[in-house]
Amino acid sequence: MVLQKKITNSHITHYLNIGKIIVEKQEELDWGKAVVEKLSVDLQKEYLDNTGYSSRNLWDMRRFYVRYSKNEKLRQLVAEIPWGQNLLILTKIGNDKEAEFYLKATAEFGWSRAVLLNQIKSQSYKHTLSEDKAHNFEKALPEYLLEQAEETLKSNYNLGFLGLQKGVKERELEDKMIERIRDVIMEFGTGFAFLGNQYKISLGKKDYYLDLLFYHRKLQCLFAIELKTGEFKPEYAGKLNFYLEVLDSVEKTEHENPSIGILLCAEKDSLEVEYALRISKKPIGVAEYILTKDLPEELQNYLPNEKDILNRITE
Repeated sequence: MVLQKKITNSHITHYLNIGKIIVEKQEELDWGKAVVEKLSVDLQKEYLDNTGYSSRNLWDMRRFYVRYSKNEKLRQLVAEIPWGQNLLILTKIGNDKEAEFYLKATAEFGWSRAVLLNQIKSQSYKHTLSEDKAHNFEKALPEYLLEQAEETLKSNYNLGFLGLQKGVKERELEDKMIERIRDVIMEFGTGFAFLGNQYKISLGKKDYYLDLLFYHRKLQCLFAIELKTGEFKPEYAGKLNFYLEVLDSVEKTEHENPSIGILLCAEKDSLEVEYALRISKKPIGVAEYILTKDLPEELQNYLPNEKDILNRITE
């Protein structure tokens, strides 16, 4: 892993240097497109086993250098991830803050190009912003945890990869999330480690079961996730507040920070959530999840149903 990181760092630095040379020579000698094409041919003759010096790649290296040459922070981050992921961010993302988010997440979580593309399409960065986020972290968490906890919470979680539609039952949703737990963790964001589902916590002679329990490495705290396939109800926050109280009493160790809860609902009324969380002493966030959208009725007749597909397979 360390060796691979050094190789990646070396390659990206090399590409930045080539981009810099092209820019400087264009300014100094008025290089045009034809010279870059010739440089591509010369480099490919010199390095027969390396296909990375096509004219297209050289122009990408120039774009790469121009994009990041004046931003020291981003220039350091790009060296941490592979060229393919860098090109994707370079092409899709123009905002520095947004680019920083995807660069950091890709480096920390090891996102492949396909996963990164899915995160960009589902607007993961937008969902990490404070807009429309519902929580009571300001009053329930110490100040040193507040910013990072706020960044960790999304306003919406895209669970479209589960292949489910509205009307799904809570246990079915939970089972599918466990089945695709790696994808779920990627959607939740960096730092999450899965501990279990229907996680038992005991108080006296009674047992209680948390839908999903995670640990967050950077926040150093437990994350309890409760799933609700309907609209948010104030009593859900009260129940999760109780679970977090028990969790902190029986599971949290001395060095860990207060446990955090997230209520994942199909829908929520922001005003209702705000009032419900006012009386919760434990840190709770409320977010909506997004499933596969129903196919419009007018298009359903144009696609084969499950029975048609099975008949074709068995013919």
